[in-house]
Formats: sequence, C-alpha cells, structure tokens
Amino acid sequence: MLPVVTETYDGFLNDINAFHLTEDHVEQAIASASGGIVAEGNVGGGTGMVCHEFKGGIGTSSRIVTTPFGQYVVGVLVQANYGMRELLRVNGVPVGKHFPIDMIPSPKRPKDGSIIIIVATDAPLLPTQCKRLAQRATIGLARVGGTGHDGSGDIFLAFSTGNALPDTSARLRDLQMLPHAQMNPLFDATAEATEEAILNAMTSAETMTGYRGTVYALPTHELADFVLSS
Repeated sequence: MLPVVTETYDGFLNDINAFHLTEDHVEQAIASASGGIVAEGNVGGGTGMVCHEFKGGIGTSSRIVTTPFGQYVVGVLVQANYGMRELLRVNGVPVGKHFPIDMIPSPKRPKDGSIIIIVATDAPLLPTQCKRLAQRATIGLARVGGTGHDGSGDIFLAFSTGNALPDTSARLRDLQMLPHAQMNPLFDATAEATEEAILNAMTSAETMTGYRGTVYALPTHELADFVLSS
C-alpha cells in the first residue's frame, strides 16, 4: 500500500542541481513500464552509477530452487554504485588489481558509495523470513568486493509474492510459510544471484562522459582472459 523510493548518488556524472527530470519524464516512464526482460547497465536510475571505479548501473539475475514443497524462483535486482577497484573480485579472482589507474583512469570520487539490492521470490514467506533473505544479499555483495565502507548507503529489501491476500480486512486470512529449515536453498540463491547481478550491471554498462568527467566500462574481453587464466 505504501511505495518505497530509494536512491544512490550519481553526482559525478550527473549535475544533480540542474533538475533535469520533469513531470513529463515521470509520466513517460510509468506509461512505458512493462514486464519481461529487465534492461541492464546504463539505464534508468543506473545511468549515472559508478561501481568499483568502473561504470556501474542496473543488473539482474535469478535462480530456481527446489524444496520438498516445490520449486520457487529467487530474483535479484541491483543498482550498483559502490566500491574500490582494488577490492573487485570475479569468481574469487582479484581482477581489480589487474586494471590499475595508469591503465584505465579512475573517476575522482569518495571511497564509499552505495548499492540497492532488491530480492524477490514467489516462495511463501512471512516478513521475518523476508528479512532473513535480505540479509543474505550481503554475502553476494562481499563476493564481488563490497565491504560496506563508512558512509555507504547500502539498502537491502526483500519481498515475497507467495501469498495472495484479499484486499479486505473483513475476514480472516490464511497464510502459508516455507519452514525455516527449508530456506537454505533460498539463501544460497540470494547470494549467487546478488553476485551475478552486480557483475551483470558492470559488464552491461558502457563508458560514459558526464558532468565531472569520464567513467570507463570494465573491459570485458580482458576481464574474461584474466579470470580464465587465473
């Protein structure tokens, strides 16, 4: 019933005091919203993002998990705008150190930042279980190299669509919940999908020149060669 609005700071690439967005832009965004594949990289709120000192943005990923009560989907969407280059990891490989500043310039920005991670599932969960799921996003973030520096505005939210509730308070409601002991596959899926969504955001993003300078994209070909040879 109540919308939640989040943000991450894009003041390096975007002149945030110029008020570029208008009411028409908002109405166009609502009118063009649709289901299906989510665009990644330099799109929407991810346009001005910087991640591990490379171009960041929007990223998504999902997993199908199997429990004794059936199969469920865990999906993750991130808006990645955080991190130091030297901490960047891909599949455990410290790739950030392979791309020093004298090879690929880094934007001048504070050594903190923020990330929004949204976890969605169709597994029937209660609010306390959604909170437990959101906490596991931290594991995926850490695998990529995010450590939550002082000043980071990290926001993790999770929700479940597993219970269809009537829009009325005039009757008792029957709720289902997955037993706590069966949540481990969902925890694993959240960590994996978060890690992949961040990497998808970075590998989908493109070099961008904005208000205060240029932020370069992560070089994917060199990245793949380095990871495979490590």
